[in-house]
Amino acid sequence: MSSFEQMIPGATRRTAAGSTVRLNRAVPLLMCVVLSGCGFHLQGATSMSPVMKVTYVDTEDARSSFLLTLMRSLKASGATLTPDRDLATAVLHIEHDETGQRVLSVSAANKPTEYEIFYKVKYSVSAGGKEILATQTLELTRDYSFDETTLLAKVHEEDILREALARDLAGIVMSRLASL
Repeated sequence: MSSFEQMIPGATRRTAAGSTVRLNRAVPLLMCVVLSGCGFHLQGATSMSPVMKVTYVDTEDARSSFLLTLMRSLKASGATLTPDRDLATAVLHIEHDETGQRVLSVSAANKPTEYEIFYKVKYSVSAGGKEILATQTLELTRDYSFDETTLLAKVHEEDILREALARDLAGIVMSRLASL
């Protein structure tokens, strides 16, 4: 039997003694051993620092994609979000939360053919009246081509890219908050 045939689930292999060994049980076991040995683990909620256990979020825009994603991530990691600043063990200040687009290229007819979407946030964290994380500025960008004949699809693509940027930024902020 060739090595290619041995990779097929349910395949058997004949040993030197003439008996057959079923590989479909050995392969998953071997995969588990290899993956656990390399440090692989399923992505889950980030464990939050004790200082972030009860968090008050100080922001001007309470409905932005970034903030909503960040708040869901904080809750999933075990943090409690409080509407009362005095009850919080930490205050997360979202100083700037902006998204927009810029034209990257235009056609010979002076019509946009490519855009860049950006998402920029500036945040800091304080606890007990002291700043424990200085102001951090993060900006992510994605570009996409634009065609007037597929306007609705391109608007939808822009929305999807904007949401992806918000999720990516929230993930970066969560990993920084977990390290406090």
